[in-house]
Amino acid sequence: MSKSRRHFLTQTSLGLLGAAVAASTSVHAHADELPQDPTQLPPGAPPAFGTGPAVGPEVSPATLAEAEKLVQINLTTADRTLAAQTWRVNLASLYERRSGPHTITLEPTVAPFSRYHSVLPGQPAGPQRDQFIRTKSDPGPLPSNDADIAFAPVTQLSRWIEQRKLTSERLTQIYLKRIEQFDPKLRCVITLTRDLAFAQARKADEEIAAGKYRGPLHGIPWGGKDLLDTAGIPTTYGAEPFRNRIPKDDAAVVKRLHAAGAVLLAKLSLGALALNDIWFGGQTVNPWLLEEGASGSSAGPGAATAAGLVGFSIGSETGGSIVSPSMRCGITGLRPTYGRVPRTGAMTLCWSLDKLGPMTRTVEDALLVLQAISGTDSGDLSSVPSRLDFDSNASVKGLRVGYFPAWMKQPPSTDVDRAALALLPKLGLVPVEVSLPNWPYNSLNLILFAEGAAAFEELTLSHGVDQLKVQTPDAWPNLFRQARFLSAVDFVQSDRFRRKVAEEMARLFSQVGLLLVPSLRDEMLTISNNTGHPSLTLRAGFVEVTQARSDWAPDPKNPLPKFSPPRRVPHGITLIGRLFEEGTLGRVGIALERAFAVASERPPSF
Repeated sequence: MSKSRRHFLTQTSLGLLGAAVAASTSVHAHADELPQDPTQLPPGAPPAFGTGPAVGPEVSPATLAEAEKLVQINLTTADRTLAAQTWRVNLASLYERRSGPHTITLEPTVAPFSRYHSVLPGQPAGPQRDQFIRTKSDPGPLPSNDADIAFAPVTQLSRWIEQRKLTSERLTQIYLKRIEQFDPKLRCVITLTRDLAFAQARKADEEIAAGKYRGPLHGIPWGGKDLLDTAGIPTTYGAEPFRNRIPKDDAAVVKRLHAAGAVLLAKLSLGALALNDIWFGGQTVNPWLLEEGASGSSAGPGAATAAGLVGFSIGSETGGSIVSPSMRCGITGLRPTYGRVPRTGAMTLCWSLDKLGPMTRTVEDALLVLQAISGTDSGDLSSVPSRLDFDSNASVKGLRVGYFPAWMKQPPSTDVDRAALALLPKLGLVPVEVSLPNWPYNSLNLILFAEGAAAFEELTLSHGVDQLKVQTPDAWPNLFRQARFLSAVDFVQSDRFRRKVAEEMARLFSQVGLLLVPSLRDEMLTISNNTGHPSLTLRAGFVEVTQARSDWAPDPKNPLPKFSPPRRVPHGITLIGRLFEEGTLGRVGIALERAFAVASERPPSF
């Protein structure tokens, strides 16, 4: 039976076509009647939704009734019947990109057309000047003990190298020997780059001897999380399907560190595809407590830096992957403002959330590294021009530091967090009570799960994720599969909610210069990663634990070790800064670090 296009418009899906028809309207359309012959249409007839051929599997009202449970909506019987009858002509064809007949490959380098911008319209975009003033203190005499040299911060190592009291080659040898000795315990190195390291160290020594000193990272050995591409050197993402992957080019951050004269020692472990701390070589563990994981996903950078196996490292964060291992392993982690550091050549998990940043043993070290890796790159469409205004000698007096009173009284806050809050006035900082609306911030994780599933769509649909060591309910394989059933409408609504949250953070930062928060407060990890604000995590003291900690959901079949007496482990606090004001985070962090006076203590047996 032939139907005109106009008649079809009155019968097809009400929601898609915007027709205001009562729910009680009887349904006469049938899928086999809907396709239209363009030659039978009157001249000038416009295109209409749902007039193509029916494609895809048959869908019944029962199918939709079951699917409603996944997205938590409720259709009426009439709505469900109409939707089922017209699904194959209205929406099934939208999956042609991957189901055919015309399939299209989306290369890993293709980013979404829509981009997230951290800075809201009309808001300031960070400092107006570039300034970097590091401390000028004398590094002191070179220690006679190799371990003392290994654990020295970059601020000292760089001065010894600049003053030619220490060669890059000797420092490289010290770290390689420590890796050989301690990595079997920690499982933090995926690929050792010994030959490259010695070549770069010798070149650094030659240049420095010739008076060509490149700056504070010249000759400093470092390790990179193994999601940073390295030309001719495996970059595995910590995942079985990629363990033989060898890139042709260096990531932008790797190129910048090479240009700064740094020496690449090792590709460091990450939880597979940047989740938690288990990779194809096992679980990376915490140097302070070998019975627990180092936390993730920047587990290798956290463990290697804490154990004195590298001078510094580069980690990445999407939802807590710099903050968490930095806190657990007792180091400093700097998560930059979204867009400051380019991600070209780094594994993509989430285009609008991924960030790369330094993991170091002191606050000033983190700023030294950040300066070297900042700046735009054409390969990362979200990288933006920015300035870094850092003066290590500048006063912090009068700076307003926001805190959430209720959070400071509840777990995961500890006495260390509360002591840090009490310390602020003694340093001339002004504590200010702040608050945020009681909103469902966890809803923002829909963006993470949807983008992650998109980034690894091919690996998921081909069952490549089945090769990953961890197949628990909270691991990526299951989450990527579940994300296929997330609603596109809810994705857009989550993105709109993200803007409301960003506006609230802008309001909050109009009252204070930075925030002091418990490092692992879930709401702030989610909020600040989605809004793109920078964070600085630093060791503030020690706590005692009676049980090992884990990133993974509890598994009754594999209970975590318990300790009697309790074990002493480091505990960190986190500062959240205004967009692109990492310099302010740095100088407040240095003031706190000096007052805490706990950064130099080393993990036992290392």
